[in-house]
Amino acid sequence: MKRVAQTIRLRPEHREEYLRLHSAVWPGVEAALHRANIRNYSIFLHGDALFAYFEYHGDDFGADMAVLEADPETQEWWKLTDPCQEAWPDRGDSRQWTELSEIWHLAPPGHGATT
Repeated sequence: MKRVAQTIRLRPEHREEYLRLHSAVWPGVEAALHRANIRNYSIFLHGDALFAYFEYHGDDFGADMAVLEADPETQEWWKLTDPCQEAWPDRGDSRQWTELSEIWHLAPPGHGATT
């Protein structure tokens, strides 16, 4: 399992639209995420910063992401959500979220954690 954390900025003028869209994510988009082996996906908001976390449970992350990106309903969803988002300056003009590096993870008891 691969844990993925990402961040992007929310354009303040699109805040209400973005929140409205995510109050009822399209079932087809959720199905595409499941087909891409994405589980436990959450998006959090702090001010104008969005933070996303998900777990990938597949064997070929690149291939699964390519299938997700080719999904027609997901592409239509992104046409609505992309204008609401603004990449961090280090992403240039990309629509992509910035992936964060994991620096620590609490392991389950008995799995290498010190007590």
